[in-house]
Amino acid sequence: MIVDGMLRTPAALRDAERWTAHNYHPLPVVISEAAGAWVTDVDGNRYLDCLAGYSALNFGHRHPKLIEAAHAQLDRLTLTSRAFVHDQFADFCRELAQLCGKDMVLPMNTGAEAVETAIKVARKWGYQVKGVPDGQATIVVADGNFHGRTTTIISFSTDQEARADFGPYTPGFTIVPYGDLAALADAIDETCVAVLLEPIQGEQGVVVPPAGYLTGVRDLCTRNDVLFLADEIQSGLGRTGATFACDHEDVVPDMYLLGKALGGGIVPVSAVVADRSVLGVLRPGEHGSTFGGNPLACAVATEVVRLLATGEYQRRSAQLGERLHAGLGALRDAGRLVAVRGHGLWAGLDLDPQRFTGRQACERLAERGVLAKDTHGSTIRLAPPLIVDESDVDFAIEQLSFVLH
Repeated sequence: MIVDGMLRTPAALRDAERWTAHNYHPLPVVISEAAGAWVTDVDGNRYLDCLAGYSALNFGHRHPKLIEAAHAQLDRLTLTSRAFVHDQFADFCRELAQLCGKDMVLPMNTGAEAVETAIKVARKWGYQVKGVPDGQATIVVADGNFHGRTTTIISFSTDQEARADFGPYTPGFTIVPYGDLAALADAIDETCVAVLLEPIQGEQGVVVPPAGYLTGVRDLCTRNDVLFLADEIQSGLGRTGATFACDHEDVVPDMYLLGKALGGGIVPVSAVVADRSVLGVLRPGEHGSTFGGNPLACAVATEVVRLLATGEYQRRSAQLGERLHAGLGALRDAGRLVAVRGHGLWAGLDLDPQRFTGRQACERLAERGVLAKDTHGSTIRLAPPLIVDESDVDFAIEQLSFVLH
């Protein structure tokens, strides 16, 4: 809550800290309601949500069409398991495949599950199609990556906070510098089955690779018979001003790894989308999920795909992103920010570490009605829902300007 212009820890947050594991360090805000780009805390204070659930809320809180789809499905059918086929499944898979320009969809629940699925499929493809000797498949990844928090995924993380004390680690991964095509080329050998990358590294601070990098990755993968796995879980589905961040270089990966916004901020939905020549290696019993592709998830996610198919949200992200980055660029030019990165309605801001930590800046922003998230010391991320308007963007810039003054 905000008292005399300062954040105070409400009782509900103290209770949460008492009864839950401390794997998060939330701001002292307890949200009770939300609509669109704005949330309200238990004391009636309103905040502009500039985190949007790490892009899970690309379409804002309680988007009317998504809520309508969820309500309609709740009254009919919520779960069957994949032991049966339900009437929402084919529409979801077809429409998502068409959005991606691919043949097949494998639905899961969380982003980490999509990544784990992609790893398994790439290895199986490597053994059955490429002919890599059994047990020798390798996957090249980039330093600074964030693909989830399962044991296998943190095995190739370079973030010691996410990785330390969770070993032993899963082998089979080679780490190269992000944005370095020469290092990537050197790492690809006859055992390599895939390159797994975020087109823009979100958790690292919205790090955008050098121009031409994704094109170069695509070329290296094609020439070496290696799959390009694009983790678009945060960067995809309109966030950067295009359907996918790969679109900015007209690059089509072999697999899209999707999640977060696919569930419309209502249910967890993820998916791996690829052509039949890749996903077709799976056979019944080799991979699955009780809740993956459930009727409620498919009903909501199908509506998400239909919203994206109009192109409206990609255009809004591009247009309002220009306004956001113009305002942030002015703060950088005035010496209040060290650096600004991003595309569309997604920005990473480096602060002067002598003046602020990212946490301190986010606390002060919250006192002024803007919710954002820090990462890696003195960096904060802004990712408002794609349904914000010009006044929302201006409000966020104004409050940031005040905090950094």
